Amino acid sequence: MTCVGKERGALIYKGSNFLKQRLILSTLSGKPIEIRDIRLLDDASPGLRDYETDLLKLLDKITNGTRVRVDRSGCSFSYQPGLLNGGSFQHDCCNERGIGYYLDVLLALGPFCKTPLDVTLTGVTNSKESPSVDHIKASGFAALKRFLLVDEGLELTIRKRGIMPGGGGEVTFKCPVRKTLKAIQCVKQTMVKRIRGTAYCCKVSPAMANRAVESAKGTMLNFLPDVYINTDQHKGKRSGNSPGYGVNLVAETTDGSRFCAEAISKTAEEGGNPSIPEDVGREAAMKLLDEIYRGGCVDSSFQWMVALFMALGQKDVSKFLIGPLSQYSIHFLQHLREFFGITFKLENASGEQDEEGSDLDEEMSGSNKVMLTCVGIGYSNYSKKLM
Repeated sequence: MTCVGKERGALIYKGSNFLKQRLILSTLSGKPIEIRDIRLLDDASPGLRDYETDLLKLLDKITNGTRVRVDRSGCSFSYQPGLLNGGSFQHDCCNERGIGYYLDVLLALGPFCKTPLDVTLTGVTNSKESPSVDHIKASGFAALKRFLLVDEGLELTIRKRGIMPGGGGEVTFKCPVRKTLKAIQCVKQTMVKRIRGTAYCCKVSPAMANRAVESAKGTMLNFLPDVYINTDQHKGKRSGNSPGYGVNLVAETTDGSRFCAEAISKTAEEGGNPSIPEDVGREAAMKLLDEIYRGGCVDSSFQWMVALFMALGQKDVSKFLIGPLSQYSIHFLQHLREFFGITFKLENASGEQDEEGSDLDEEMSGSNKVMLTCVGIGYSNYSKKLM
């Protein structure tokens, strides 16, 4: 739901949808927000969930001077953002969501902090509800590096793995700060040159990961000869608190773009028949093929982040080729207009002709592509001036 009004300078929203988007953009723009009627119709459990409260705590740690007021029922709250401070700290993430749910926020805010981020996050490293830490390291980092120019200091280290529901994983995230982001032109889709991946298992037989690798590899070798998937077998305390396994696959293109997909075994709480490793490997491979078919220069999970950094970039024209817009990205573009007053030009990029009149269908193979175009607002990291 879009903004329903404005009171005392604060943007008013209703419902819990896209809460993370609104908090990120509120923090960057400095505009306060008020969220009302959060799950009012859910009689069993109205109001904010634990993972959403946890996200507010994380934002309080990364900023200085943030004020959050939550009403007694938890069905509404106001958020007055402070200055992005960054720094070094630890945060225990709620196990209802993966660490990726929180890493998204740090990835979007990190470059604009006063001091570089050095954050230790504990919780669930791989879950179906959020992008896994492997996914963010492969695809999210590839998208961010295009805007940072120099990626020195950008790190994500997996110290322990943790599967849902018990978690027990631990990662360290470091992000450098930048005064401004460059405007970019990324308008050409290139070919996939190789497939890489990781099959991980925690508190189960290593044979599970090996069987999933064989299945995923067998599927991908039908399309490309350069396929390599390593196994990541954790034991003891480094394997978290719950059993499980999964496969994360990455397709790398000749220009450095990356498409990611992941499949994870069922947990005991999900019920039904247990997962078969061969099915998990095949599922990951088919999801990756779907991402490659969607195409563009970024995978669907990080379209929103590309749009954000294009909008905040230097006052110059940025163009970026993406696959079909996801629902999440569509709403993010709407929120960008509400918080920053910036509108994107969206063009159908399939079947166009280049300057010489030759058809681009071969380059634009797969589903319809969208060309995102905007002029950046010249967002400057004013916190960095104080260093």
